[in-house]
Amino acid sequence: MTDFEDGTTAISERLILAPLRPEDADEMVDVLADERLYEHIGGDPLTLDELRARYRELAAGSPRQNEIWLNWIVRRRSDGRAIGTVQATITDGRRTAFVAWVIGVSWQRNGYASEAAGAMMTWLRGHDVHEVIAHIHPGNRASAIVAARAGLEPTGLEVDGEQVWRTPPKTAETMI
Repeated sequence: MTDFEDGTTAISERLILAPLRPEDADEMVDVLADERLYEHIGGDPLTLDELRARYRELAAGSPRQNEIWLNWIVRRRSDGRAIGTVQATITDGRRTAFVAWVIGVSWQRNGYASEAAGAMMTWLRGHDVHEVIAHIHPGNRASAIVAARAGLEPTGLEVDGEQVWRTPPKTAETMI
């Protein structure tokens, strides 16, 4: 077990990011059921059986030796209710993370995505991840705002029709 796979929880003012478990599918199937969530990311809501299978796969971790999957369920601290997910795929000798977030439609426009992404960024920095990258559909203004609040900047690069956002390169001034 590595320091990335130790089941660490990230906590913010209103949220707990708890490591994803296969049994979380039972609660998350309703959170992820709204088809509007898939407007920019594609796909369709999964059935409960499909989501259980997907969560078993995610919880098992990456089959690639040089890649680590981190997946958290975003829960409100006030009542423990699951409202979304955040994820990071760690590569490049544990220095680079590709991140994403999804907050259920019923909980959007409350700052939860920004808070969850910020908690994830803090956790990643605390584990010596130096570069964070997100791919965001150009029409997904809400995710662009979340990325900017998390400290990512658009690069002008595009991958599979999505804008690449990343942490700014470290300069001599920011390293002091």
